[in-house]
Amino acid sequence: MRKNLSRTPINVGLIGYGKAGEAVAKVVQQSSDVRLRWICRHQGPLGIGNVDIPVFRMDDNDALRQWVDHQVVDFIIDFSSPDALQAYGELAAQQRIGIISANSAHTPEQLALAAKLGRKIPIMCAPNITRGVNFLLLAANAVRRLAPDADIAIVEEHFRDKLEISGTARRIASTLEVEENVIRSLRLGGVVGSHQVIFGFPYQTLRLTHESISREAFGTGVLYALQLLADQPPGFYAYDQLLLSLLIRELQSMQECPVD
Repeated sequence: MRKNLSRTPINVGLIGYGKAGEAVAKVVQQSSDVRLRWICRHQGPLGIGNVDIPVFRMDDNDALRQWVDHQVVDFIIDFSSPDALQAYGELAAQQRIGIISANSAHTPEQLALAAKLGRKIPIMCAPNITRGVNFLLLAANAVRRLAPDADIAIVEEHFRDKLEISGTARRIASTLEVEENVIRSLRLGGVVGSHQVIFGFPYQTLRLTHESISREAFGTGVLYALQLLADQPPGFYAYDQLLLSLLIRELQSMQECPVD
C-alpha cells in the first residue's frame, strides 16, 4: 500500500456510473481532499458532460489494465456490481490499490476473494456505504447485546423497481444474529432507501431509523470511508467495525480526561 495516504488529496478511480455512481462522482469532485482520476462504466457514452475526466468501458480489458497500471490512484471505488471485483481485484492488489466495493449482496465466494485481497491491500465490502446506516448498525448491535431478550423487527423501504431484499437489511439481520424472516420490505414510488430496526420491550418499543434523502449520501459515505481506511494496513474491513474502533478510542479518551 502506498505510504502517507492520510495526506491530501487521495486519488481515486470510480467503477460504475449509474444513478448512485453519478451522485458519488458529484460529491467526490466537490471535495478538496479527494481527486477523481477516472471513471469506468458498463454502458453509456464515454464522456460525462463537461467534466474533463477519462472514461472507459468495463468490458475493455486493455483500458482497465492501462488505467489501473499507469494512472496512479490510491483507492478504487466500486458502485457497479459485486462480481466486478473479480475483473479488477487481483490487478488492484498487485498495484497496492485499496478497494471500497459499495455493492449489495456479495456472494460467499466474492467475500472470500475480498478476504484474500485483504492480505495485500485495505479493502471494504459495504452493502450500504452511507455513514448513517453504519452508525445504525453500531447502535443496534449495542442494544442487542445489552438487551438480548428484546423482540426485533427490521423494516426496509426502497424504490418501486428494487426487486430483491435490501442487502443492508440482510447485513443488519446478520449483525444482530437474527433470522432474515424478521425483515419486512416495502416498495414505494421514488424512495431512495430507509431502514428501521424495532426493538420490542414490555410496555415500550425502541426504533432506530435511517433514511437516505438523496443518493449524494453515498458520496459523503465514501469520503468518510476513505478517511477511515486511509491509514489502515492491509486487511478486510467492515465499515461498522472501523466505527466501533473509533468509538472505543473516543471512550478511552473520555475516561482519561480529568473530571472538574
